[in-house]
Amino acid sequence: MQMQLTKNADSVLSIMLQAFAEYRVQEVPSSALDETVELITEKMQNGELALIGHVAGQEAAMVRFKLESDYLYYSRLSVIPGYQGKGLAKKLLAFPEQYAVQHSIPEIRCKVRMNVPRNMMLYESIGYSISKEETVTKPTGEKLQVATMFKVLHFG
Repeated sequence: MQMQLTKNADSVLSIMLQAFAEYRVQEVPSSALDETVELITEKMQNGELALIGHVAGQEAAMVRFKLESDYLYYSRLSVIPGYQGKGLAKKLLAFPEQYAVQHSIPEIRCKVRMNVPRNMMLYESIGYSISKEETVTKPTGEKLQVATMFKVLHFG
């Protein structure tokens, strides 16, 4: 897989919507499905980065991330359904980890729906642990169990 940082909000949104389509039918649909090119563009103008993974020249996966003062936070890890199960998410996540280390940031974090065990298992398989579990109330009043997961990064 070839990876490239991008400012192309159209591509970022397209990959994300394809990957998150399965969450449209969940009891509490993902807020990723409500994002727009304008919102993603605004986030990128405020320091968020986006990384796209290509397989044989085709867009296959994406992750968005941002440096905070003492950690790197990533979100919307997306692998297009036809490419899922091939290790692309793990390969893609290696980049933000390296990016954090290059910027002397000791920790990487994400939030995960607790009702999607395969995602929790993916992060645990590459060294993440749960730091916090919480119930998030969406603007619609729907409640969702979310885990904040983290990984301590090693320098040198």
